[in-house]
Amino acid sequence: MRSFAGFAVAKFCTKKRRGKSDLSSTASRITSFLGDLPHMPLLLLHSHQHQASSTHRRCYSQAAVLKEDTAEAEAAPNASPSPSPREVLWAIPRVDSGSIISGKERKAGRVPSVVFEQENGHLGGNKQLISVNTKQISRILKQIGVSFFHSRLYDLEIHSQAEGGEVLSKEVVLPRLLHLHAGTDEILNVTFIRAPPHARLRVNVPLVYLGEDACPGIRKGGWLNTIRRTVKYLCPPEFVPPFLEVDLSNLQVGQKVLIKDLAVNPACRPLMDATWPVCKIMGSRSLEDDTATKSAK
Repeated sequence: MRSFAGFAVAKFCTKKRRGKSDLSSTASRITSFLGDLPHMPLLLLHSHQHQASSTHRRCYSQAAVLKEDTAEAEAAPNASPSPSPREVLWAIPRVDSGSIISGKERKAGRVPSVVFEQENGHLGGNKQLISVNTKQISRILKQIGVSFFHSRLYDLEIHSQAEGGEVLSKEVVLPRLLHLHAGTDEILNVTFIRAPPHARLRVNVPLVYLGEDACPGIRKGGWLNTIRRTVKYLCPPEFVPPFLEVDLSNLQVGQKVLIKDLAVNPACRPLMDATWPVCKIMGSRSLEDDTATKSAK
């Protein structure tokens, strides 16, 4: 490094157009640079350690966030909200429809909604335009989730005006469709169907898997293969199940739970093949062979 500096000084001195002031200033800069050379390795090491530590902290924070998200995602299928009394939904009538009217409703804190009859719903089904409270729907979705929101009945109260006012009508409804914004998850609109006592409702009932920690097949090295998250039933309004529990505590490797094995009220009829499986305990071929051998004995 010092030989290179001497070469630079010698080359600079050969320039005829340089004066004495330029030569002295250049020599002083080179001398200060050579004086700092012993400290350069320490500065570079210090900078590298700082960069490594900052990178480590950044990766750790990302891992922590991913772990929390994964924990929530894993806990969501097995978490079932406790059954509660039927909640009352506040609503007001809406005269017109369209994108402009819907945009004004959302800015006012309301969700444009529609109430249908299940019979001939595709033909109109006694359609009624309403608007529900955005904060109330958001709170319900945050508490129980989208799947459990679609499998619960609600008392719909339609008021004459936004604040206060008399109750125009009361009826029992079931959420049929929830439209969320793809980017922000903003609630865009909700579709309800009426649920009078004589109706037969098509409901996607969510499944809650329990006993995974005590499952003998999983404890032996197998794993749970979740085939279905919901099962569609035709139910009377008074027997609509908010969710169905699937017990895994007695399943061995290779065994499965079928739709007909689910504990549901006899008044509810599955709209799917009852022999379809909802889950199965998977494992290696050796585990399945050992289970089959023990069951044969």
